[in-house]
Amino acid sequence: MTSIFDQYEQDSQRSKHPVAPSIRPDISTTGFIHMKLRDDGPIFTKQKVNFLPSDDITHLAVSSNLIVIAMANNVLLRIDMKHPDKPEDIDISKYSANMKLSGLFLDPLGYHLLLAMVPSKGETPPAELFYLHRKTTKLKQAGKFRGHEITAVGWNFANTSETTSGPILLGTSKGLIFETEIALDGDKIFNTSLEQYWRQLPNYLPLYGSKEVDGLVFDIGEESKPPITGLEFHRLGNSDRYVVVVTTLIRIYQYIGSVTTLDEKPLLQQIFNRYLNAKERFNQLDSTLPYSKMQFYYSEPKQLPKSFGWLTETGIVYAQIDPNVDPKNVLVNKKVITCPETSLIGGNISHSSERPLSFVLTEFHTLLLYSDRVKGLCLLNQELIFEDIYNDAFGKLVNITKDPMTGSIWAFSERAVFKYKVTKEDRNVWQIYVDKGEFDLAKKYCKDNPAHIDHVLVKQAEMLFGNKEYDQSAIIYADTHSSFEEVSLKFLQEWQIEALKTFLKKKLEGLKPQDKTQVTMIVIWVVELFMNQMGALRGDHTSHLHNPRYQELQKQFDSFLAIPKVEECIRMHKSSIYDLMASHGDKENLIRLTIMHRNYEEVIRQHLYKNNYMEALNVLKSQGNRELFYQFAGTLLQELPKPTALALISQGSMLKPSKLLPALVSCNNDEKHAQEVIRYLEFCIYKQGCQEQAIHNYLLSLYTRYKPDEVLRYISSQGQDIGMVPYDVHFALRLCQEVKLTKACVQLSALLGLWTAAVDLALTISVDLAKQIASMPSQNDDELRKKLWLKIAEHVVRERDDIKQAMEFLQQCDLVRIEDILPFFSDFVTIDHFKDAICNSLQEYNQHIQDLKEEMEEGTKAAELIRKDIQSFRNRCIFIPAKDTCNTCDVQLLLRSFYVFPCGHRFHSDCLVAALIPMLSMEQRTKLADLQRQLTTVSGKAEDTNSIGSVSLSTKDQIKADIDDLIASECIYCGELMIESIDKPFIEEEDYERVMKEWD
Repeated sequence: MTSIFDQYEQDSQRSKHPVAPSIRPDISTTGFIHMKLRDDGPIFTKQKVNFLPSDDITHLAVSSNLIVIAMANNVLLRIDMKHPDKPEDIDISKYSANMKLSGLFLDPLGYHLLLAMVPSKGETPPAELFYLHRKTTKLKQAGKFRGHEITAVGWNFANTSETTSGPILLGTSKGLIFETEIALDGDKIFNTSLEQYWRQLPNYLPLYGSKEVDGLVFDIGEESKPPITGLEFHRLGNSDRYVVVVTTLIRIYQYIGSVTTLDEKPLLQQIFNRYLNAKERFNQLDSTLPYSKMQFYYSEPKQLPKSFGWLTETGIVYAQIDPNVDPKNVLVNKKVITCPETSLIGGNISHSSERPLSFVLTEFHTLLLYSDRVKGLCLLNQELIFEDIYNDAFGKLVNITKDPMTGSIWAFSERAVFKYKVTKEDRNVWQIYVDKGEFDLAKKYCKDNPAHIDHVLVKQAEMLFGNKEYDQSAIIYADTHSSFEEVSLKFLQEWQIEALKTFLKKKLEGLKPQDKTQVTMIVIWVVELFMNQMGALRGDHTSHLHNPRYQELQKQFDSFLAIPKVEECIRMHKSSIYDLMASHGDKENLIRLTIMHRNYEEVIRQHLYKNNYMEALNVLKSQGNRELFYQFAGTLLQELPKPTALALISQGSMLKPSKLLPALVSCNNDEKHAQEVIRYLEFCIYKQGCQEQAIHNYLLSLYTRYKPDEVLRYISSQGQDIGMVPYDVHFALRLCQEVKLTKACVQLSALLGLWTAAVDLALTISVDLAKQIASMPSQNDDELRKKLWLKIAEHVVRERDDIKQAMEFLQQCDLVRIEDILPFFSDFVTIDHFKDAICNSLQEYNQHIQDLKEEMEEGTKAAELIRKDIQSFRNRCIFIPAKDTCNTCDVQLLLRSFYVFPCGHRFHSDCLVAALIPMLSMEQRTKLADLQRQLTTVSGKAEDTNSIGSVSLSTKDQIKADIDDLIASECIYCGELMIESIDKPFIEEEDYERVMKEWD
């Protein structure tokens, strides 16, 4: 049997989904994989408990998965969530004569239940307090509380016993606080002693002249004697200190003290003693409401609450609970949260005249209960994120409560009970903390999401930068994926060189060995920064060597050069580093670095310094380190273009042209250098078969500037397959357009599939070229080819007025006919020019008409054969033995109306319909139900009128035929329906849990 607590239905709900921060344009997403397997859904979802109460629900209490529901007919419904199919009905009518239930209080363990009753309207019996244990159905009266209306109970959350409640506090409607203990009398479960201790307190006189009351612990002392609306006490950690929090209609009280003797009863009197003759500590808010509500949020059961909330007319007083900030105040960071006056359903609708009836707290949100709706409010930014409108059929909402042990949230109206599920409510907390500038908390709630953590770090770095904490900002910026260039520029704009160096060095630490380009860039930049700083302090003499600032920079520079990544980078880029140091005139560091890295190419560099370029080229050719070619080729090409180009050619495939490309580009100053670069690039392409796009593009750019006649030859040599050409076709087209190489533009446009543009350009050169281009498209694309030929024909007729050449198109392209080009001629052209073409066209149309006639005759004969087959099929019959059974129900087939299919399967009519309905679409199901309803109606009329052969029977036959077409068009075992349903599961997803429980 399915539990009533497992059967839920969805109601009208609206949730506000916060917009996730978009990836900033200055943040690189390298390394982030944006993956979302499923939608998180709304934070709060409501599920209705599917049961019908016997009367209006007045109270509900829940704790430790035990629910107690009180109804207006004086019946308690007690349900253990572990066994929800065994609810207990407890009749309390004999205890509530002339009384009504005013309060229902259940302890955290769910074993002790207190029922507060007050006289009904117009009655005079005093208020009563009753007790009910979890294992009994009989109420026990607490005689000594007679006359006191209990409005709040402070349960002992440290209690673990099922037979005793431990010391508890009871608050009354007159502002009094009592302490007592509930305990079972031995093993007699049904003989419960409520007043475990109850005695007159010596030497105690309540404030404001109150007389002594037996068992009284404290009187809050307000002159108006307001009711206690909230009451809880907790032990502060492992110390002997306790806190008691009390709320009335307008005040919050805190009583903090030590309990030194645990055996002394009343236990909590030791806390209140210090407040007997002293003014209480309280917070007050004006309120005209006849109620207030107090709630705590527990991150873990039986632990000190994490937060506190108090609902009044003004709003919710929300505070964190921390006993370590102030020894006299555990409610810290108090703030007033205003109840929302807008709506997520139907726009901004004001509800200022209506105040919440109750509320519950979660870790980051609060659910506010109104008479007709529940609203969810974020506690961090006071934003309305959820709203649930209730149906009037369930009556007005009464209360909302939370299980302090399991955290489940329950709301109930007069006629229904609902459960709220909380799903990943901390999903967007990190973003709220970022907006508030609380970055440590934001990182805590990012939950190792790299994209979120990066967003937090960026915001933190921006804040530190704005506060001029540049060094700290640089360290954090280096851990983000922010744009390297933008961050660097920010520090440069503020001229924070030290912060920039910090950022670069921190960024360098995070780079991997394979990130050689980034490492090289950062190392060279840091060296440049050191050189600038040290150069500013360096004078003509050696006085800078004794400058403390210079000495400090030298130490930092030496430490930087000793980093393994930096050593490796300098070893790979010695020339650049040496040139950089030499440009700053820092001979000391240059000599030190040369000795450190044992620079073998120093000979070549010395030749270059002395302008002995040929000697430097000879040394370069004789050595075996190919990397030196990439370093020195630019300089040597600039000074010795032809010998250097020949030297590069002699190296053959040992050199990578792409790595030489910067050197080749740098020496492109005049035609003499360009010719040598073209020679080397032609060698790479035609001899070495280089397919690198950058090389081909660069050669094209040189051709267009210095050898325009070679462009068309080069394009033709690379083929006409755009997927195979090694150069960038768009780039080539732009280059040719700039220098007005029209023929090359025609070929490139055709290569790109820009046929219309290619033909237009070709027509500016020659008609023959245009014809050549028009013939190039695929033979399957007749429409495009025809369009291109017509464009050429129009050009010939209108631009050249050449009728003879236009007629030749009819012979050259079989797609163009005379009627296609006639509109291009002027009205004064005589028909003699087109006589032959028109006759040929008419003969083709005549032949086409004859072909269509023959096809129609063949179609007529085929239709006649089909009609004969259909007629013969109508006379077909099949013999059904009397013992044949239905393939679905195995009952004899002849007992009811049936269908027999050519495949041999047999079904009763009703069995076939029942088996077929799940396979039909919703539209087909609706149509079948409508036809069956019409058949029933027509059959009834036929019986009443007995009109055989009338219109009714004709209609009936038509309906039956429609039903047959729908359900008997094919066998359900052999037809397409069975094939289409092969991927459908045997058990639907919504029935899976129910079926599995039935199998268990």
